[in-house]
Amino acid sequence: MTALAADLVRTTLSTIVDVLPIAAILIGFQVGVLRQRIPALRQVMIGSGYVVLGLSLFLFGLDHALFPIGKEMARLLTDAHFLGAGGGRETLDWGDYYWIYLFAFAIGFSTTIAEPSLIAVAIKARTVSGGAVGAWGLRIAVALGVALSLAVGAFRIVTGTPLHMFIIFGYLIVVVQTMFAPRMIVPLAYDSGGVTTSTVTVPLVAALGLGLAANVPGRSPLIDGFGLIALASLFPMITVMGYAQISAWLAGRGARAPAEPPM
Repeated sequence: MTALAADLVRTTLSTIVDVLPIAAILIGFQVGVLRQRIPALRQVMIGSGYVVLGLSLFLFGLDHALFPIGKEMARLLTDAHFLGAGGGRETLDWGDYYWIYLFAFAIGFSTTIAEPSLIAVAIKARTVSGGAVGAWGLRIAVALGVALSLAVGAFRIVTGTPLHMFIIFGYLIVVVQTMFAPRMIVPLAYDSGGVTTSTVTVPLVAALGLGLAANVPGRSPLIDGFGLIALASLFPMITVMGYAQISAWLAGRGARAPAEPPM
């Protein structure tokens, strides 16, 4: 058995152990509390097998593909020769890392657009609101928030700025926006910050932060490598409420516009 096959088997066994408590709780409540048989037991068992297999392959892919790619991209984009060091330049300024800011913005936007949990929330929000909240508008607003958060987070790692300064300032903006944003959008905006930290986004964000902190001189992966996910949960609240505020302002401006005189 090859090393990769053995690693896949270990990952599968570990996933089964992790899923067993969830299955025990569901079966316990169904049989012990509700005192009802499990409907369509065969289909449930087959579906559970697919869940375990999918989670195992996903975790296996994270370890052998997404994490290495994120770290390698961070290493290459922070290479001193790539950034122009040498030839009389011994030190790099924060402005020399513009490629890493651009990469962080692009990877944040693209991964969030593809985030399954965000797609599900956007569809439900459109259905419940009767179309008042557009699915694509919400997804783009959240994706822009995550993209900005990763660009700002990369800047924070490069400059060594303390994380709490960005968190405090960001939540001050959220509090002010909450007082003026349409009431309908506020709970959805707060939930949008949570759905971004899910299956697709988190692995790449974590790999990017750790890889960047490990390759920027003077940075600690433990102190500086983490925190990007916190920013990725914060910024979407700002962009979603900002999207709603801009939409409401444009709608109000259109309603106040004088009608054209008849020909």
